[in-house]
Amino acid sequence: MTTLKPSLPDALRKIRKARGLSQEAFSDVSSRTYLSSLERGLKSPTITKLTELCEVMKIHPITLLTLAYSDGDAQNFHNILAQVQNELKEITDTFHSIGG
Repeated sequence: MTTLKPSLPDALRKIRKARGLSQEAFSDVSSRTYLSSLERGLKSPTITKLTELCEVMKIHPITLLTLAYSDGDAQNFHNILAQVQNELKEITDTFHSIGG
């Protein structure tokens, strides 16, 4: 597992800005105050809220989480995604072998 300290606030802000979105662009799913609180690390979103925010940014939540855990480093992106792929394979192989 990666040893980097994840930063969801930084990842959220980076993706929002890369998409050219203002905090007000999220008004259908969140107040500007709440989004600002998330970006400053004062609050943590539920998985449902995270999904809604990602829908506004037109990304998959895994993309946001990968950026949060990678520190923006391309090699870290690759390592994280490879780890996730391996873990999913292991879990689904086990799931299928027990008749799930």
